[in-house]
Amino acid sequence: MYTTIQRWGNSQGIRLPKAILEMANLSESDTVELKVVDGKIIIEPAKEHRTLKERIAEYKGDYQPHEWDTGTSVGKEV
Repeated sequence: MYTTIQRWGNSQGIRLPKAILEMANLSESDTVELKVVDGKIIIEPAKEHRTLKERIAEYKGDYQPHEWDTGTSVGKEV
């Protein structure tokens, strides 16, 4: 399916046909994320915001902190 990029105020836009939106399981007012990958524009449904409590519930405890060497001091660092 082809469409044309059109001017909308100071921006440009395209109209998405209803059939395309249905195939992508999207509808009017849905929030989407735009990405450019290898010169292609990708439109994806926006990820739902998760609360801190939800994020902590998913934590599996596999993170192991470690120290790293940042080199010797070069100035008046403490």
